Amino acid sequence: MINPKARRLVANIWLAMALALVLLTATSCGIVHKSVAVEKLLAPLADADTPRLVAEVNRLVAARSIHGKVDIQFEDTSFATSGIAEKYRTAEGSITLQRPAKVYLVVQGPFATEVAQMTSDGEHFRIAILKGDEKFRRFVRGTNQAIYPKLDTDGNSSAAKKGKQDTEAQAVNALSNLRPQHLTDALMIRPIDLHAPGVIYARSEFYQSEKDPSPQSTKRVVRGYYLLDELQLGESGSARLLRRFWFDRVSGVRLARQQTFDEKGVLITDVSYGESKKFGEGNALMPIQVGLTRPQDHYKITITYQAPESVTMDRDWQPEVFVLENKWGLREVDLDAEKKPAPAKN
Repeated sequence: MINPKARRLVANIWLAMALALVLLTATSCGIVHKSVAVEKLLAPLADADTPRLVAEVNRLVAARSIHGKVDIQFEDTSFATSGIAEKYRTAEGSITLQRPAKVYLVVQGPFATEVAQMTSDGEHFRIAILKGDEKFRRFVRGTNQAIYPKLDTDGNSSAAKKGKQDTEAQAVNALSNLRPQHLTDALMIRPIDLHAPGVIYARSEFYQSEKDPSPQSTKRVVRGYYLLDELQLGESGSARLLRRFWFDRVSGVRLARQQTFDEKGVLITDVSYGESKKFGEGNALMPIQVGLTRPQDHYKITITYQAPESVTMDRDWQPEVFVLENKWGLREVDLDAEKKPAPAKN
């Protein structure tokens, strides 16, 4: 009598021989292997644990203040859902930032003419629009944490969207709706505290298909990232995503992106960081270009430092520098007053 184990062994051998015969026959019938182009993974990829990623963020937190000349590029993304975005001509200007959340931005047009000035003292912001016709010029006041509807330069937003606005009107409209405090969050990153109560951090890997950065290349590549999520613990085992940091892992670890989210998990800001260079006379390495996108506010602004080595670092600026006064006698728009309900009539 044949052993059952031996019988199964013989059956497996015959099955393997039959499968090999089928594959051999298929190959002879014209099935061939062919090389297929795939997206190349950029290498080498650096490894880093959570403390190393936190240190990379907090390295950028060391600067107490920054002042320098910049190039400013505005982009209105109101029609981004239809694949259309209005990009305005690059302007020059200067920016002064001081922790924890103070900013003074001056925007200049051709021949050093001032187009706008704006400040935030950490609680309130003020914007002076100095260029354009009388209907464009204004002095806007508001509170940093408040939510306001988008300002309209001609009082008829639907008409503005239907017709082609002139370049000046478009630029003024973008400036009117820019909130200076958004710049401080992007350019002066808040530090990470691993010991903060009720906040935890989670690290993960991510791979993204991107355009090949090589000049003249039309191919796409895969870039490796570390993601570091900042989560606020809630009730019943829940958690809310506060910030997400992206770290480029190619040939080192570099903070490449920062995203912030509201209480519903909606993306509020998306900030990209370019290559770092030495700023000022010290050894501070800072990104020379920062791109800030506000999806809900429909605008993007890109700040590029003209001469990083000439930037003034860690100077203590007086508080009044960050409180703009209406010295031009512009028409004032108090956004907080407009939000208050009108008094009832007797």
